[in-house]
Amino acid sequence: MNRKPLVLVVMDGVGLTDKDNGNAVKHAYTPNLDALMATCPNTKIKAHGTAVGLPSDADMGNSEVGHNALGCGQIYSQGAKLVNESIETGAIYTSDTWKELIANAKGHTLHFLGLLSDGNVHSHIKHLEAMIREAKKEGVERVRLHVLLDGRDVPETSALIYVEEIENLLAELSDSTFDAKIASGGGRMVITMDRYEANWNMVEKGWHIHVLGEGRQFASTKEAIETYRNELHCSDQDLPGFVIAENGQPLGTIEDGDSVILFNFRGDRAIEISKAFEMANFDAFDRVRFPKVVYAGMLQYDGDLHIPEKFLVTPPHITNTLSEYLVKKGIRSYAISETQKFGHVTYFWNGNRSEKFDEKLETWVEIPSDVVPFEQRPWMKGAEISDELIKAIESGDYDFYRVNYPNGDMVGHTGNYEATIIGMETVDLCLKRLMDACDKAGAIMIVTADHGNADEMEEKKKNPEDKAKPKTSHTLNPVPFIIRGADIELKDGDFGLSNVAATAVELMGLEVPEGWNESMLAKK
Repeated sequence: MNRKPLVLVVMDGVGLTDKDNGNAVKHAYTPNLDALMATCPNTKIKAHGTAVGLPSDADMGNSEVGHNALGCGQIYSQGAKLVNESIETGAIYTSDTWKELIANAKGHTLHFLGLLSDGNVHSHIKHLEAMIREAKKEGVERVRLHVLLDGRDVPETSALIYVEEIENLLAELSDSTFDAKIASGGGRMVITMDRYEANWNMVEKGWHIHVLGEGRQFASTKEAIETYRNELHCSDQDLPGFVIAENGQPLGTIEDGDSVILFNFRGDRAIEISKAFEMANFDAFDRVRFPKVVYAGMLQYDGDLHIPEKFLVTPPHITNTLSEYLVKKGIRSYAISETQKFGHVTYFWNGNRSEKFDEKLETWVEIPSDVVPFEQRPWMKGAEISDELIKAIESGDYDFYRVNYPNGDMVGHTGNYEATIIGMETVDLCLKRLMDACDKAGAIMIVTADHGNADEMEEKKKNPEDKAKPKTSHTLNPVPFIIRGADIELKDGDFGLSNVAATAVELMGLEVPEGWNESMLAKK
């Protein structure tokens, strides 16, 4: 058949709302997106909560689960929900990995490393609390926490709320048989939680802080946070690393014989530190000292590469993905983004799979991200991504193209409204270039998003006279779904990201596979 090429554009972090809590999507100059919404078949689709496999509709979506849903056409129970179920049933504590961690920690130290918040995107403080309680119950005598501060999926200066909560629990549990304390920490965008190997220096800084106990010392976590805030005037995610010490000695270096649990459940920002703890031939940086520990993740963050080898909760086994189906049909696909979201259009899109289904039929292109604060360069790599994608469209070598523009999300996370406006306008300029390229190639274009972010840049005020606080987290708002270049109509219905895959294959003239959520195309 004479199949039209299909170009699917993900505007990361672009939600839709009429409300105006610093709505950079609404107030940016976006004539091209506006024209698409005014002239093309479009609707709003859900990108959060149960629509993407999270526990409830109070849970914001995120790029990981969003791209899983986009790329597999189905809804799977995702990280937070899986861990909740495992803890509630007690299954996590009957796993061989948990038993090994606990047995090994007796006479040594059990370390917990992860993001301390209730954002439910990378982790949840309640998961940590439950495991600490169980560790004491099972006879562990010494626990140390290495807390990464959020301020990104939660209010930007909320860290002390979570520190107080966890320290109250540690005080409650500590006695002559149980010694539990925070040993180190730092902002998630400064230490430890890099992703896609964009900045290994972050992980190296974290290694020195958590493992070696090398860094600026403070008597308490509260003192560290308040001191850095006064000195740097930055949000929690950007606070430097710190070490808690007594009499000049770190409270919790990681030593031979210890056990370490990374309690984040999301994979992208967990893989690099996992490699540092597990790989004997590791060469990304000089670890100085490589302690022999039992290390485990909350989940296995990469099933293909088996990272980490040990994990507490089995991740969703995602099968029958869009990429897998297209390969079976001989469809040639092309995926592109810059480093910050490259893994989302490849790894997460393919169902948490690092490898291609077919080397000949799948082409992946990564544009290296700049290692600079996103608010300082809010256009990011939009132009370069568009350059390469347009070359690919003009080549005619592919049938299906997918691209992620990270600006709305990555710049939105900084809380800088003015920079996010520029980021949105960058994406709009890129849309125009793609529209022109699609017209020349006779291609159909889908424009959507994976979740909201740039649509709400201010926290809601308690009182009208209060000064607005920047909001850096994702939103609960729906996202746009637009089809350009096809004579179609969309159904009325309650749709979400998982309906996009079926819609895409119908636009390519293919049958929707059994088990997928339905297409949004109306039958003519």
